[in-house]
Amino acid sequence: MIPWSLIDTATLPDGGDLRLKRRGAEFSIMLGTNELMNSRLSGSEEALARLTCARIADRPAPRLLIGGLGMGFTLRAALAACGPDAQIVVGELIPAVVDWARGPMAEIFAGSLDDPRVRIAVGDVRAMIDDRREKYDAILLDVDNGPEGLTVKANDRLYDGRGLGAAKAALNPGGVLSVWSSAPDARFTQRLRKAGFAVEETPVRANGRSGGARHMIWLATA
Repeated sequence: MIPWSLIDTATLPDGGDLRLKRRGAEFSIMLGTNELMNSRLSGSEEALARLTCARIADRPAPRLLIGGLGMGFTLRAALAACGPDAQIVVGELIPAVVDWARGPMAEIFAGSLDDPRVRIAVGDVRAMIDDRREKYDAILLDVDNGPEGLTVKANDRLYDGRGLGAAKAALNPGGVLSVWSSAPDARFTQRLRKAGFAVEETPVRANGRSGGARHMIWLATA
């Protein structure tokens, strides 16, 4: 078997490192011993975009905010699901992740970063949500392994009551907040409902129809 090789390392604001590794044509992004994503497993991240876009399909020029660039699975699925007048902002906290997308993983991204519908914003997605000059039809969050800070502890602010209230305020009427998680979380469902969202919990598989681990997507309508 081909061994993994370390391509690059990025230091996180709270300390610790993200590591980009490669084995043949396969990529992995690691945080400590946790594999955050793997280029072979894209089904649930694609479902995050597909399910969200289906709920705003009646909007001719939807505006989306995607929290977390990752390996671009959600972005590419959103581009495929949205029409030519969509606008998609991708908020990515770690500059190196954007560099990886344009560098060693460029083949995976398949030119999606250069699509005229896309704008990459390096920074805290919570600050983008708080910017009252911007309104969105959908906010898609895949910045952690679930509704709590993992890569950066400050991400907890996205999922607490105040953060959910900010997300609701940043959505146009009937807009959707979608959150990806590696597992269910009943308390998060309750927080969403308390924040005034109509909530749908949708189990998905890590590799789509091919199976894989069971993940969870919350679709919360404002």
